[in-house]
Amino acid sequence: MSDVCPASVLSNWTKEVPRHSKLRSIQIYGRGRAQAYRDWERAGGVAVTTYETVGTIDMTKGHRFDLLVVDEAHYIKNEEAQRSQNVRQLCAKTDRVLFLTGTALENKVDEMISLIWVLQPNVAKQVQGYTFMASAPQFRMKVAPVYFRRKRVDVLKELPDKIEKEEWCNLSPYEERVYESAVLNRDYALSRRVSWNVDDLRNSSKAKRLLELVEAAEEDGRKVIVFSFFLDTAQKICNFLGQRCMPPINGSVPPSRRQQIIESFDSAPAGSVLMCQIQSGGTGLNIQSASVVIICEPQFKPSIENQAISRAYRMGQNRNVFVHRLLCVNTVDEKVMDMLYKKQQIFDAFADKSEAAEAQKDMMIDDKSFGKIIEEEISRIKKKNGSVN
Repeated sequence: MSDVCPASVLSNWTKEVPRHSKLRSIQIYGRGRAQAYRDWERAGGVAVTTYETVGTIDMTKGHRFDLLVVDEAHYIKNEEAQRSQNVRQLCAKTDRVLFLTGTALENKVDEMISLIWVLQPNVAKQVQGYTFMASAPQFRMKVAPVYFRRKRVDVLKELPDKIEKEEWCNLSPYEERVYESAVLNRDYALSRRVSWNVDDLRNSSKAKRLLELVEAAEEDGRKVIVFSFFLDTAQKICNFLGQRCMPPINGSVPPSRRQQIIESFDSAPAGSVLMCQIQSGGTGLNIQSASVVIICEPQFKPSIENQAISRAYRMGQNRNVFVHRLLCVNTVDEKVMDMLYKKQQIFDAFADKSEAAEAQKDMMIDDKSFGKIIEEEISRIKKKNGSVN
């Protein structure tokens, strides 16, 4: 089985496959893609790769796939584009193809039919002459065998009030060098600012994913609150997002000015962003006009994060709230999240029995614990780079 997706969600797919199935996932991407591809050929599982990588490795040679899943399938709507041709060659190597997209296609019928040609040519032939009646019942009946659309409003009825998702990103080689330098110098604060500590956020994998989430929120008529622990990260993000971002709220902003910023945000259009330092903007504010919350890095104190989410997820909120945590694989992000998860498991196991249950709710990671994480990362980095000193 193979999954083709944009690079921004590559790590998400890699992590979610084994979480929801008994299959192992193999990420075929970056410098080690050739070896990863050979491992997948030998051992099987789910190959998770990107549109760009498909063009560098011949995955059509010598075997067929049991299933090919193409995420954000509207990326291959243009038949002339090279990535479309590469993916369509893969489609010819399997009897089972699933196209996934959150982008509605009925309003661009030619693009929709272009994808149907790959899935079911017979259906595409039947609807090709009916593009002018895309919204008509006859057209819908003809595409029904290959097209299952769930409107967002229907899906939301089935989802909980708060939907949380970990957004795993891959560091570019440049980001990796910046990150490793911070870790090897034992700079705790800089090491925590994974991906945000590059000079230009256009080179940041987290910033790219942030922008995608903001643009998706705009399309869905939503507004966004972004939280970071670090002042410089907050300012960088404001500069990166430009006019769509309100002035940042931090400890130096007086209460009267905060209220002005929030009122401006409340009346701003969909896709607007309120940037807050989490210690300052995470308490005492009511911001129900936002229904998307983005957290830039793992917080050492989960209660601070929960308070921040509650700025939007509170009485008066009439929409489901989506919470996205921006994280990077093979960094301190991963180790901090693992440590918090283990602490949560311990708390859940003993909270009912312990008289100190309330005190345990602040399962904070202290400097000593983070120091151990840094030392583990130093060992990993040195091993990866071939150094044992």
